[in-house]
Amino acid sequence: MNSNRLTRKLAAILYADVAGYSRLTGEDEEGTHLALREHLDYVSASVGEHCGTIVHYAGDAVLADFRTVTEALKCAIDIQNQLGKRNDQLTDSRKVQFRIGVNLGEVIEDRGEIYGDGVNVAARLESLAEPGGICISESARTAAGKKLAATYEFIGEREVKNIAEPVRAYRIAKIAADYDSAENGSTKSVKASLEHGSAKQRPTLVVVPFVCMAEKRDLEFLAWGLTEDLTTLLARVPGFFVISRSSALAYKDKHVDSGQLAQDLGVRYVIEGSLRPVGQKVRVSAQLIDASNQAHLWAERFDRAADELLELQDDITQAIVARIEPELARAELTRLRRHHPSNLDAWELYQRAHSELSLKGWSKETFQDSIHLLREAVTLEPNFALAHAYLSLLLAVSHLFHYAEDSTSLEEQAVDEAEKAMGIDSHDSAVLGYVGCALADIGHTRRALELLKQAVEYDPSNAQAWAALGVAQIRGRYIRQGVESLRHGIRISPLDTRLAYWGTILANALFRLGETEQALEEARLACRRHDRFSNSRVVLAMILHSQNRNQEAIAAIEEARRLSPDLCADNVKGLIGQRGAKILQDAGLLL
Repeated sequence: MNSNRLTRKLAAILYADVAGYSRLTGEDEEGTHLALREHLDYVSASVGEHCGTIVHYAGDAVLADFRTVTEALKCAIDIQNQLGKRNDQLTDSRKVQFRIGVNLGEVIEDRGEIYGDGVNVAARLESLAEPGGICISESARTAAGKKLAATYEFIGEREVKNIAEPVRAYRIAKIAADYDSAENGSTKSVKASLEHGSAKQRPTLVVVPFVCMAEKRDLEFLAWGLTEDLTTLLARVPGFFVISRSSALAYKDKHVDSGQLAQDLGVRYVIEGSLRPVGQKVRVSAQLIDASNQAHLWAERFDRAADELLELQDDITQAIVARIEPELARAELTRLRRHHPSNLDAWELYQRAHSELSLKGWSKETFQDSIHLLREAVTLEPNFALAHAYLSLLLAVSHLFHYAEDSTSLEEQAVDEAEKAMGIDSHDSAVLGYVGCALADIGHTRRALELLKQAVEYDPSNAQAWAALGVAQIRGRYIRQGVESLRHGIRISPLDTRLAYWGTILANALFRLGETEQALEEARLACRRHDRFSNSRVVLAMILHSQNRNQEAIAAIEEARRLSPDLCADNVKGLIGQRGAKILQDAGLLL
């Protein structure tokens, strides 16, 4: 064993320090120390009650770590509420008030201490907090979600000592008297919650990509099919909130426990499984886990002949859904059968087309490469509806952003591919989502809205369809509805590779609504989500220019031009409209 190997872990870190401690001790050393001792006793007790651990005390400072951000925030809120009551009877000059910082980050664990940037960021956040206040990082804010009835106020990107990148900080601006959200009210099983109506909010769940324990393409294909079908079908169960398979895909081939998944995605239940060959058969194991207490609510093993994979997929899907929602009929399963290609080479070409854009970013070249891959896929498998639909979308986007000289031809090709996809399968949510988005991008807004509403009705977990619906609503001048649809798409797929694009559209829509500060926050977030996406920098530049922050606007547009050397007013009109393009032109930011 390598004795020099360091132990690392992901932790929620709380750092607390007394504001103005030197002044207080200078004025009344003994009285201040007695007050501090009482306060520290309460802090220690609160940390223990919230399943945390005091790592060390350093004079008037406390460092503690927790398993979850929720517990760390509950502890921080409890400390500030209780110590605030103790300070109410004192004059401002004699109040012993803590500032608290909370961060979610990786730390090194050694000799009972924790070290690293995860700790350093928490300490820097503490210095940004007001006396009696709490300041948290963006990672902590994201993990907290809506689990607590607290209001979070974004206070900007802050340069902090010894941290290379600026820290995005949030202040807890308002805390409800009962800070627990409804989600924490019930730990009963899904079935019990549905039967007795005791769940205080919709059960949330994620289907983790099934693990294939063999290097066989047909089994990989089955694993992905199981993940897709389960996600789609469970999303249609009334009362369930299902995380999109696009975000679940981030956990493919990763060993993450259900507790961590619950924290990352804000889910209560996790479905996971594996499949492997056993002689001439295929064995699939699946289980349903209550992430709140790691309880296994259901588990089953299926053995089927290798030539019965399609029937196996149906059996497993129905068994899991039946465990959760007995009233769901077999007929519903039949309606949702996916039309995957029989040719696995076509499926791989389709997946590669997705990867081109996700990994390399948006550019004329990546769109051309992805379109080429999709054309190969539909040549190998002419009845591959999903590939036709995605090809339609990429052709429409290429038309919108002038990625080809013959823009009219691209529009015609997009419509042609959309018709082919719909002719093959007009009831598949993914097909409808891509086709609807394509039609919205080329101006067929009314038809796009019809198809996209069908898409989210067929599969409420289809984040792409929700985001596309938002785009179509914005193009149809239903901007407020579009903002809500986009936000919903982002909420159900918080790890989606398309978040940068969706966030850019959201920022532009908020700017049009006059909500400039929120627009600026979303634009900056979109820039961080993808370091090779020029469109988000264009929208950021437009918003900064509107606030007379001209140097920042110039920096943003220069970064956009570095990523897309052909950037000009004509090829951003599809993104920010003629008015937005003219604003940037008049400012001398674009030609």
